[in-house]
Amino acid sequence: MLQEIGVESPEAFQRFLMQATVAAIVVFLVFVMLVHQYRKNEKAILNQEKADKDRLIAALAQIERERAAMENIQAALGSGPWSMEFNERGEMVSCIWTDVFRKMLGYKSVEDFPNKLESWSDLLHEEDKAYVIKEYWDTVKDYTGQKTYDVQYRLLTQNAGWRWFHAAGRLSRREDGSPITFVGFFIDIDDKKKMAAQLEAQRADLQDALAAAQHANRAKTTFLNNMSHDIRTPMNAIIGFTSLAAAHIDNKEQVQDYLTKITTSSNHLLSLINDVLDMSRIESGKVKIEEKESSLPEILHDLKTIVQADIMSKRLDFYIDTVDVVNEHILCDKLRLNQILLNLLSNAMKFTKPGGMISVRILQKKNTPEGYAAYEFQVKDTGIGMSPEFLKHVFDPFERERTSTASGIQGTGLGMAITKNIVDMMGGTVSVESELGKGTTFVVSLQFKTCSGPVRKETIPELTGLRALVVDDDFNTCSSVTKMLADIGMRPDWTTSGKEAVLRVKLAWEQEDVYAVYIIDWLMPDMNGVEVVRQIRRLIGEETPIIILTAYDWADIEEEARKAGVTAFCSKPIFLSELREILESPFTDKNTEEKLQKTVSFQGKKILLVEDNELNQEIAEELLKQVGFAVDVANDGAVAVERMREAEPGRYDLILMDIQMPVMDGYEATKQIRALENRDSSGIPIIAMTANAFDEDKKAALEAGMNGHIAKPIDISKLLEVLEEIVKRSAD
Repeated sequence: MLQEIGVESPEAFQRFLMQATVAAIVVFLVFVMLVHQYRKNEKAILNQEKADKDRLIAALAQIERERAAMENIQAALGSGPWSMEFNERGEMVSCIWTDVFRKMLGYKSVEDFPNKLESWSDLLHEEDKAYVIKEYWDTVKDYTGQKTYDVQYRLLTQNAGWRWFHAAGRLSRREDGSPITFVGFFIDIDDKKKMAAQLEAQRADLQDALAAAQHANRAKTTFLNNMSHDIRTPMNAIIGFTSLAAAHIDNKEQVQDYLTKITTSSNHLLSLINDVLDMSRIESGKVKIEEKESSLPEILHDLKTIVQADIMSKRLDFYIDTVDVVNEHILCDKLRLNQILLNLLSNAMKFTKPGGMISVRILQKKNTPEGYAAYEFQVKDTGIGMSPEFLKHVFDPFERERTSTASGIQGTGLGMAITKNIVDMMGGTVSVESELGKGTTFVVSLQFKTCSGPVRKETIPELTGLRALVVDDDFNTCSSVTKMLADIGMRPDWTTSGKEAVLRVKLAWEQEDVYAVYIIDWLMPDMNGVEVVRQIRRLIGEETPIIILTAYDWADIEEEARKAGVTAFCSKPIFLSELREILESPFTDKNTEEKLQKTVSFQGKKILLVEDNELNQEIAEELLKQVGFAVDVANDGAVAVERMREAEPGRYDLILMDIQMPVMDGYEATKQIRALENRDSSGIPIIAMTANAFDEDKKAALEAGMNGHIAKPIDISKLLEVLEEIVKRSAD
């Protein structure tokens, strides 16, 4: 048996068993070791997997936290992320717009706003599109990776129109620089942009305000320096000529000359003071526009009368005309309109040298609402003009291009500022064009309510189809008057030459188509108007009416003109209503009736003068006595009330009442006089005579029960005019 298993002897078998046992034990031990090592490795693997899993979970949690934080930041910033993918050739293969961005633009779904570049680019503002698209592709194609996409532009949103956005993004790239992913975000910066624009506008306004304040401060300093000179100049004249008059009291002619110069200086000083007071009242809001029924012809004729003496003394050519004025009666503040025009004319006269020209034109514009009429008042001169720099400030207070010391022209620098403020209050506009050495043109545009319909344009039957000749060296006047004549049915001709007018008259006589009316300017360069009339009369006889049309006072030439054959006089500017009236009338002197009227006499009339200032008492008393009044003086309002309480009927015919007095002012005195039981005393006419010369002062005087108002310093002609009206009224 032992031989069957290859063992020769029992000892060999025993050795075999020992070796087999050892081998088995070794195998077992190896197995045990292998099992132990396996179990040990398995545990390590499991531990590693757990650690890896924990790290992954932690990483995912961190990513989630960062994503949430990013979303919170984007929500706070109002930003919307976007991303784009590119292949190796730099071609975009995908574009993803997030729902946040869609919502920012007012879109709700992918269907409304697809994931493609055109969805965004088609909404870009036309002014921004080229620049933004170029920046986008320049960033994509920058293989250096240095360029950052950072732009601002406008997008058309569905819910809020055009809005400003800020977009920024970066690209991840391959080793060769080709783009992989383009990631970025949008932020709505529209509110920020608007705020920035608003802040910039406010900054600019503050800078302008600061510049204006600095300019005004400098202007006021200059103004005070100028005023110091301008006020002293007439004051020195007044003091100096008063001393000279006193020294030459026996020489009547010299004294008269000095008094004339004192009056001129006083009026100039008063105008300076009035300008300063007017500007102060305008700035404090005390000036109010009071509309009353007014006549444009009356306003323009009064204006011409006021400036006529200065025009003549400065030897200026003066033209005044109308164009297409069909609404002559308007609702306006006559005083303020007159102030505007006087300021402009005074300015023109100041800065125009002798021999120069000043013109005034009133033009009615068309296409205004029913019940309204719009006008342009144009004041033009050929004076020294203004520099472009000064034109920017011509309407600023205290501005003068050159000081009076340098220019020899005095003024406050307030006239144009006052004019501009009044025009603004009347709802109009004022503009100016000027060139140094060539003159200036001011244009005031105003709209007024009309008081009546247009002037009648129907023909005058007696003159229909008849010829008329207009002779005036001003083309504008010829054009205006011939148009009016055509409106009333005549056949007008015109010429700017007196000599040519005489030739036209001869030709018309030869053709047996004579002129039925002649309208001739007084002052023409080639032949005086009166001489033209004289030569025409020799040709046509005495029957045909000849009208002298002039912008000047004809009193000095009236007698000579009537002897030459002038039928009537008409003042420029002529309005259609006035032309109709004079052509329909028998051409009698309209002043004859007024001249024949009995002049009101003040002889024996008794006045109670209520005035606390002794110098003013003396001046007023002397003026009143010179025209026939008997004057009694009261030093304050309380004395005046007592005098009237004790006065017998007929003791006084009227009262001149100062306002500012000690003990009792003029308003209170008037109220107490009006409350007296004696009707003869309580009903006496009372006229305010005061330095309180503004509209509100006049209104206060009337409300206190006064019958009129005269401003100090006293203008004797105005005083007599008011007194004459009161005396007339009392007599009636």
